[in-house]
Amino acid sequence: MNSVNDAHGFRSVGADAREFRTVGAVARLADVSVRTLHHYDAVGLVVPSGRTGAGYRTYSDDDVERLFAVLAYRELGFPLDEIRTLLDDPAADALTHLRRQRDALADRIDHLQAMATAVDTLIEERTMGQQPTPEQLREIWGDDWTGEKYEDEARERWGETEAWAQSRERTARFTTDDWTTIKAETEALEADCAAAMAAGVRPGEPAANALAERHRLSIDRFYDCDHAMQVCVSGMYVADERFRAHYDARAEGLAQWLVEVIAANAAEHGG
Repeated sequence: MNSVNDAHGFRSVGADAREFRTVGAVARLADVSVRTLHHYDAVGLVVPSGRTGAGYRTYSDDDVERLFAVLAYRELGFPLDEIRTLLDDPAADALTHLRRQRDALADRIDHLQAMATAVDTLIEERTMGQQPTPEQLREIWGDDWTGEKYEDEARERWGETEAWAQSRERTARFTTDDWTTIKAETEALEADCAAAMAAGVRPGEPAANALAERHRLSIDRFYDCDHAMQVCVSGMYVADERFRAHYDARAEGLAQWLVEVIAANAAEHGG
């Protein structure tokens, strides 16, 4: 029988044979190295179903599906031995694995969201010229991040967010005069916002939009802050009681007013 390889690395043998992907094609498809595929084969994790006449590995659609299941579990931090046990469970089908992975991802998302909120909170604290006490830091980080509990894992899996890296890089260059200026500008911005709210300025009006832009730029000097990011940050002003208390101490209702002003301005900019 004649065999052919197409441009995608598929190999078919005879009219009734199913198509198989070569190891190179699968490596490109899954964005892994050929060496990784060879290792997975050697440890019995993803064993290719076919071989060419010359003895080269070929992968069926089921093999590729198993590979992606392995990669998903690896991304979630499962060790290879545990992944093999899970995938070889005769009582678990592909849908079972997908549901299990979805649950694990939901837990990861919740954890990352808690981390992101904590980082945003600390950035906002520094923006307002405040230095949290150790007790406040513990409260901000909460139970999802205590000391070095997740530090090594976070560095290995996710690294640092671009915003946090930018903030650390930029603030490292700030002088005492810079911090004094930032504190004065922040004070002036909050005073102007309180005055605008007292004067009846409504979200979406030009004066309100101008204040929203000043607010966005006050964050942008720490890290790149587009309108969508600004909306996310402002959510803390009502979700976090400390921020709400800070703004409402200047003018009752200022936290909510500022959130609405930022949202209206962002909507005009497509944020």
